[in-house]
Amino acid sequence: MLKLFRRNKADIDSLSVPNFGWELIKESDSIRQWINPEKTTAISVNFFDAEPDIPSPKNLDQLRKFYRDQIIQQNGGLIEVSVSEIKGFESVKTIFKIPQEPKGTMYLASLVFPFRKFSFVVKIQVPEMGITGIRELAISERLLSQNEISKGEYGFIGWSRDPYDASVRGGEQMNKSEEEIYDAEFPDHPLSIIRKILESIETQVEFGTKLERAKKLID
Repeated sequence: MLKLFRRNKADIDSLSVPNFGWELIKESDSIRQWINPEKTTAISVNFFDAEPDIPSPKNLDQLRKFYRDQIIQQNGGLIEVSVSEIKGFESVKTIFKIPQEPKGTMYLASLVFPFRKFSFVVKIQVPEMGITGIRELAISERLLSQNEISKGEYGFIGWSRDPYDASVRGGEQMNKSEEEIYDAEFPDHPLSIIRKILESIETQVEFGTKLERAKKLID
């Protein structure tokens, strides 16, 4: 009976994502990780054999606060925290930014698939490389000329804020150049790359039969 239970239990192989033919650099019972040929972008599937430690996706405000509090401790900020259904499975999408030393920004994204007794987290990380700030400079100059932002004593007025709560202070908050509408103009920017990879994963992720059974237990 115990062997049968283990055979029917979800594991790292129960969820698969497109890996784009990249090099597999980590493989264990809890993680699969791939890196692109340029060694700049990493994707991983992480399996956590324990109850999810995030707030319920049904309380989106609480979920956003949970992630916001964590990322502000790293002087970062939220780009997106949203909830959706992918191929019948509930998912939480997150995109964060964290400033790097001596310059540049690391963008981190994830798709979380929570189940009652376990969870999967697909992670993507892309840092700014080479010359940084080109997207920010181009968009800030455009918005200044259009009077959508203005110069203030400590920087641009109306340039950055938390995407969900204007009263939030602290961290490196999302700025207007990081809005998705500008991705097409800057396809090589790490945030544009992150969003494109997320889109591919959302359409190509595959859920094994063990996850179908686990989902039915929740429903």
